[in-house]
Amino acid sequence: MLLVLDGNSLLHRAYHASDGSPEPSPALRGLFGYLARAAGHLRPDAVMVGFDCPKDSARRVDHPDYKAHRPAKPAELTRQLEIAPDLLRAAGVSTVVPPAYEADDILASCATRARELGWRSVLMTSDRDAFALIDDATSVLRVRNGGFDRSVLVDHESLPALYGVHPWQYMDFAALRGDPSDNLPGVRRFGARTAARLLEAFGSVDQAWLAGVDAVRKIVGDLAATSLTDPAARDIVDRNRRLMAMRRDLPIPSPESARLPLDRLTMRQALREHGINLGPSLWPLTGGNPPAEAVDTPEPEPAWVAPKPRVLHGAMSGRRDPTPGQTALF
Repeated sequence: MLLVLDGNSLLHRAYHASDGSPEPSPALRGLFGYLARAAGHLRPDAVMVGFDCPKDSARRVDHPDYKAHRPAKPAELTRQLEIAPDLLRAAGVSTVVPPAYEADDILASCATRARELGWRSVLMTSDRDAFALIDDATSVLRVRNGGFDRSVLVDHESLPALYGVHPWQYMDFAALRGDPSDNLPGVRRFGARTAARLLEAFGSVDQAWLAGVDAVRKIVGDLAATSLTDPAARDIVDRNRRLMAMRRDLPIPSPESARLPLDRLTMRQALREHGINLGPSLWPLTGGNPPAEAVDTPEPEPAWVAPKPRVLHGAMSGRRDPTPGQTALF
């Protein structure tokens, strides 16, 4: 199994979780902590990390407003983001920064390559866009508020219970709803609940358009039906689909070249040069068994480790997404 991390989203999350830490590079430490803990629970055969290209963006060339509303990153976060790819490589972790593309595109390309080679993959990220990549060989480990312990492992069977759509429908679901974090508005009057109801009835947005406004009105009501059949809605959906679509064909290293275990001394030396000392907690990456104290007093299992699948009962809203065992989201 191949474990692939979205380096940008997880380093951002680690940075904001470490606010006020006296450590010299707390976000980098947190990123390695995410990697080690996920490897300890999932026991992958290989690991890989992807990052956004820091200079160029094919999506901004296509649509200049893409992410244009985001404020400048704090200087310290920018510093650690710049260091992260080279630090991971120095530690022996296979790391990819694709020219003009993003970590999401690395997740997609890795999942595609893994499937072609007969591997399974788990994509670790805080970004919901990765749900569109789920299939019978690909799952998403989504990290959310509360850190790794509140993460959720989502596969092709559990996604419908969470969002009311199948993985192959998720792109249309996201295109209808929009993504404010990327400055991509959705179709007016389509939040998560309405988008899911439409896709449950018609399968896709294209089929809903073919069915016509009267058929759509019976499913989502007059106001939403009028909004969806407005010519502007087609432009919105087409734009969002285009910008949300992930590249599945970027050149990436073979999973064979990213196999565990990694060299313990090499990893520890690379981390110590940045004031990071993780010590025995690196064992899932460097091989061997967990330290004795970890066996005697095991850490709490994350929320997604459960003997039986958990099914959520309840409604969705346009701004809050349900999670098994958790009600408050960001």
